[in-house]
Amino acid sequence: MLSYDMPLYRPPSEGRNLIIQATIGCSFNRCAFCSMYRSKRYHPRPLDDVRRDIDAAARAWPGADRIFLADGDAMVLPADHLHAILDHLRARFPALTRVSAYATPANLLKKTPVELEGLKAAKLSLVYLGVESGSADVLRRITKGASPNGHAKAIDKARAAGIKVSATVILGLAGTEGWREHMTETAALINRAPPTYLSTLQLYLEEERLAPFFAQMTRDGRTFTPQDDAAVLAEQRLFLEHLDPPRPVIFRSNHASNALALAGTLPKDKNRLLAEVTAAQAALSGPGWRPAHIRAL
Repeated sequence: MLSYDMPLYRPPSEGRNLIIQATIGCSFNRCAFCSMYRSKRYHPRPLDDVRRDIDAAARAWPGADRIFLADGDAMVLPADHLHAILDHLRARFPALTRVSAYATPANLLKKTPVELEGLKAAKLSLVYLGVESGSADVLRRITKGASPNGHAKAIDKARAAGIKVSATVILGLAGTEGWREHMTETAALINRAPPTYLSTLQLYLEEERLAPFFAQMTRDGRTFTPQDDAAVLAEQRLFLEHLDPPRPVIFRSNHASNALALAGTLPKDKNRLLAEVTAAQAALSGPGWRPAHIRAL
């Protein structure tokens, strides 16, 4: 059917949905922890190639109703380029209800409110945003290319246009030295600019990223000591304790990297989620616990 430029990545919630590759690679591709697109040079795919893939997918799966635009941040494409793709998707998939894509804060901030509203009207209604941390120091050290203020503005701008944001935070990212600041400042960011969905991931470095990551995190004479599972649970607990969003946020820790799977809505389920973390802290086992050998990126 479709011949993807591999490797191909998508969020866990897109596992059963159709993927159309609108771009190759990631337009930023400098985050210290991320190995996803290091083997690719970013470029937009020619529209004719994308349209051919859409036509082929429509023949094989005419009833597809949800579509994810890969690769790393398809939202970097100009609004008119995205509209050309969205127009073709709507023409070929009559049951289409949602198009989604990865995005960076810069992708969202560079688009006007009118452009974002137009994309939402064309069914691009969900973006996945890697917040990673609300600590300005941590974001600088991992070369995220965004500030806490930039993240907040991007989330609010998307929400104002009617586009849902699914934000991710990485547990363990600041090591034993900075985990409290990492969690409290990340919770403050989420409370300031609540996304629709919020997920925590656990820091997981592929072999080729170990040395570059540690070099980034220990520059200027600083130290970085990885967190073990017990310490990551303490991070998760502190994060949940400080979360008090002014509107409902659907919370998950269902990514394959997580030691503990959690699910609920904040702030309604905060006490239950904290109780589940407490139970896991007691024995590093129990409901929702994932042994290290079954975790992955």
